[in-house]
Amino acid sequence: MQSKVSNNRLAAILSDGFLGLYFIFALFPLLWMVLVSLKSGEELFTTQFVFTPTLENYQAILFGDPRVAAGVVARQEFPRFFMNSLIVSSGAVILSLLVGVPAAYALARYRFRGKEDLAFTFLSFRFAPELVVIIPLSVLYRQLGLYDTYWGIIWVYQLVTLPLLIWVLRSYFEDVSPDIEQAAMIDGYPWWRIFWSILLPLVRPGLAAAALLAFVFAWNNFIFALVLGGSNVQTVTVSALGYISSAQAFFNRMAAASVLASIPQIVLALSIQRYLIRGLSFGAVKG
Repeated sequence: MQSKVSNNRLAAILSDGFLGLYFIFALFPLLWMVLVSLKSGEELFTTQFVFTPTLENYQAILFGDPRVAAGVVARQEFPRFFMNSLIVSSGAVILSLLVGVPAAYALARYRFRGKEDLAFTFLSFRFAPELVVIIPLSVLYRQLGLYDTYWGIIWVYQLVTLPLLIWVLRSYFEDVSPDIEQAAMIDGYPWWRIFWSILLPLVRPGLAAAALLAFVFAWNNFIFALVLGGSNVQTVTVSALGYISSAQAFFNRMAAASVLASIPQIVLALSIQRYLIRGLSFGAVKG
């Protein structure tokens, strides 16, 4: 018995050690990005972990650096790029919620011909490579006056956020028993009140999880913002290219900008955990 307990303890220690090593391996790129963002220009191309950290890179991208040579993109514009990403990502998620929540409910509750084909069509928008549609979209956007506008980027981000939101919320609505709606109808509640006061609170974990995931995907999008956006609505993902010029590559400032740009995603990832733990089995009554 004692030998068996010792073997189990040894297996647990080895398992924890392996998970710890994998944790370090998985997070090492993030750690290295933070270290690079704290390096000066003289220590940028060294691989030493021990160096004198500096915050001059963060100061340069937030408040500007008078030492930057003429012709290089002004680094103090990063706060505006950050705000652009926040506006278009939040706007895309809000629009997806307004359209996607009723669509997900309809796909979960109603039976009609071609329902699964329609659902797969929504999902195919998420699977399709962005480069397939970017050229015709670019032509249409210039003709319709949507190029380099907030509304234009928000609309095109629906190809990223809407399919994800519909499919996640559909699973949550399917997990809520229809008996709840029928009982509320018998009590005389109108449909809109059932949906607003009963169904939405029940699927709140899925609603939050889908919205936060959609925000992350919209925030990280690069190709749509690069081709369909210009200087007016340039996002943080596109602005990172401005730290590379023909004369010099500011990898340390690019790393600092990436660290700042990842803060909203880290905050959202931490806040989404308690909703995802509940899983797609969430519901009030099991059928």
